[in-house]
Amino acid sequence: MKLLVLTKKFPFPLMDGESLAIHGLTKSLSELGCQVSLLAMNTSKHFFAGLELPPEMDHYHEVRTVAIDNNVSPVDAATNLVRGTSYHISRFHQQSYHDALEYWLREVDFDIVQLETLYLAPYLGTIRKHSSAQVVMRSHNVEHEIWERCCENISFAPKRWYLRHLTKQLREYERSQLNQYDLLLPITHRDKKHFERLGYRGRSFVLPIGLETRCGPPTYDSYASSPDLHFIGSLDWMPNLEGLQWFLNEVWPEVRSRCPQVKFHIAGRNMPHSISQLRMQNVVIHGEVPNSCDFVAAHSISVVPLLSGGGMRAKILEAMSLGRVVIATTVGLEGIRARNRRDLFIADTPAQFAQVIEECIGRGRQLERIGRNAYAAFYRHYDRRVLGEKLIENYEQLIDLVRV
Repeated sequence: MKLLVLTKKFPFPLMDGESLAIHGLTKSLSELGCQVSLLAMNTSKHFFAGLELPPEMDHYHEVRTVAIDNNVSPVDAATNLVRGTSYHISRFHQQSYHDALEYWLREVDFDIVQLETLYLAPYLGTIRKHSSAQVVMRSHNVEHEIWERCCENISFAPKRWYLRHLTKQLREYERSQLNQYDLLLPITHRDKKHFERLGYRGRSFVLPIGLETRCGPPTYDSYASSPDLHFIGSLDWMPNLEGLQWFLNEVWPEVRSRCPQVKFHIAGRNMPHSISQLRMQNVVIHGEVPNSCDFVAAHSISVVPLLSGGGMRAKILEAMSLGRVVIATTVGLEGIRARNRRDLFIADTPAQFAQVIEECIGRGRQLERIGRNAYAAFYRHYDRRVLGEKLIENYEQLIDLVRV
């Protein structure tokens, strides 16, 4: 089976949820006998400057990249506002990518073209025109829902109005594209129902994130001492930055009053100046760390204070695979099969976060039991190889239907 994967970013380094999700699935499909090729946008926002592919990408049959300038432009944003087109989508709609895609489709007879997120939907016409491949949309989120939730948490009225307008355009675009795919891969059952309410009537298969356990088996040494908190995530993604700022402003003061000895370690890509230059007692700013595995493993408690967003959070699964104790909001845990207070903790308000953190600190070495439960839950539900096998079965059925 020949599979071409289209991505809106170069999926490396493996330090954000999207890259981890793409890596885990494509590696599994390759190991199961698929010939997996990758056409990646190499964007100005996530530019990969390496001359050679990293060893972690050896599972791809071939990788091609297209340089894309997707920087936010006030002029372009205003133009799209007038035209009524989605600015979220237009930033990734580039003629150079159309050209590279057409060239490859003329070269190779692919069985499946897999679009990683809605932002690749503008290339459907090029695929249909130059290929008989089945088109699969792997939806990491209900995209417009993320922005709807972000709008709810913005107090500045003009900015809220503008984002609501953009979100409405994104919603209409997402709905208009739904029935153009041969197979839809929502990441959770909740997302599947949401797409059906929007009008999707085609074939679908719920495919959770399956991760490569690249960090190795978990170690529990950190539980021998008083546990610290950590946050890691791409801080150019609005829900991450919004949640971290909320935690620092609303939660951290109460945590400090209850647990004055605890430290909070923050790491992430594309950290804004407001965070990188932050000076708060017992808050340690690491910036972009060279090895996320080592960073997560060094701190027992992983804090995920998401107030908006959707789909599944790969960083939560990575923390679970490393035997860390996760404290997350209900929104952050959407789609993840784990039991509150057995495998992890749920907290939605500043008081709840402070109470749970105080309880975790008070448990001492016994907190390790929650970390071990998290590790077990991860392997029950999110082993990438098992999920890859299930997807192959769906792809074979899809191809057989066409042949008949």
